Amino acid sequence: MDTLTRGRRWAALLALSLGGFGLGLTEFSAMGLLPEMARDMLPVEYAASPPDAVARAGWMITIYALGVVAGAPTIAALTARLPRKRLVLGLLGLFLTGTVLSVVAPTFELVLAARFVGALAHGAYFGAAAILAGRILGPGNQGKGFAIVLGGLTASNLLGVPLVTGLGQSHGWRTAYLLVGLIFALSFLAVLATVPAVAAAPGGSPRAELRAFRSPRVWLASAVVAVGTAGFFAVNSYIAPLTTQVAGLPDSAVPYVMALMGLGMTVGIAAGGAAADRDIGNTLRYGFAAVVAAVVVFGVAAGHPVALFPAAFLVGAASAFIGPALQSHLIGSAPGTQLMGAAVNQSAANVANGLGAALGGAAIAAGWGYLSSVWIGAVLAAAGLLLALRSLRPAPAPAVDHEPVAAL
Repeated sequence: MDTLTRGRRWAALLALSLGGFGLGLTEFSAMGLLPEMARDMLPVEYAASPPDAVARAGWMITIYALGVVAGAPTIAALTARLPRKRLVLGLLGLFLTGTVLSVVAPTFELVLAARFVGALAHGAYFGAAAILAGRILGPGNQGKGFAIVLGGLTASNLLGVPLVTGLGQSHGWRTAYLLVGLIFALSFLAVLATVPAVAAAPGGSPRAELRAFRSPRVWLASAVVAVGTAGFFAVNSYIAPLTTQVAGLPDSAVPYVMALMGLGMTVGIAAGGAAADRDIGNTLRYGFAAVVAAVVVFGVAAGHPVALFPAAFLVGAASAFIGPALQSHLIGSAPGTQLMGAAVNQSAANVANGLGAALGGAAIAAGWGYLSSVWIGAVLAAAGLLLALRSLRPAPAPAVDHEPVAAL
């Protein structure tokens, strides 16, 4: 890669981060717009039982997560020899296609299909873009590179998601997603203009990338992400009804609660990137403990309109803080297969997305109330802490043959 000027370097990093911003909009705006989606696409069910319709609309979140899980390792393997800039541009094009299809699809089932198509590129984008960002920043900055790309996603929760949610509440969720499509188009043009060409990893091939799945440590590190971060999604997926039905605030308060959660995520990801580059193990140990504490605090505070806002900030900050360390830990568990390790991290994160949304929705549909999703989240975060402690144990030393050597 050619030497970049300071201005070109930061323009390229911002272009990659803008793609993450668009991903945050398409993934998290659905959480704030579930009631509007349910009213639009499931009118009969919504008229009969709003909670049941909202719970079914939660498939908008789950199907997106399934698309990420399916697409991330598949695309990472098939594109192992593809230059990284070309790969990122292709993935942004797929996002744009899926978003536009979801806007024009006339039925609930077709919107689900369009969400799945767009989601296929999600995990591979974060993997490829984070590796590109790390290369642009230079050696020893893997955590910071991932934090910059993921920072676009967290910034979307602070700035974009509340605006898109408000737009969707006033003009319909399809109008909101049309704006998301525009963001993807802008990101495509920005990456095309500013990001330098970077070759694929030497010796990369589908077979080489798939070797990552032979390692038990990769599966264990993936489980840490899938179970542990599901606690955040069990809370965030139902933030709209938690705000209106539990805290008793009006619909207009939902974007502000989401903005404070996004602010927390932005602060958390910035601190987490630097912490991961210093000490991955302690970042995960103390970070997961903070997530458990923050979700419990949110559960206690959710019924109090004023306390809900700082509690949302704490959940966002603690959950985002562990993100760069989780990415670095998974890449470290899959040496020689960087793209697959980064992509699998995103697959696991979206298993978490689907798991948190599904378990939270099941608890709500069972009649346990909207707050039950928060306590589900606390249990999942605690399980993630236990898995992280197990995953961080040193690998066992290889067996040594102690048989006596015959004298010559």
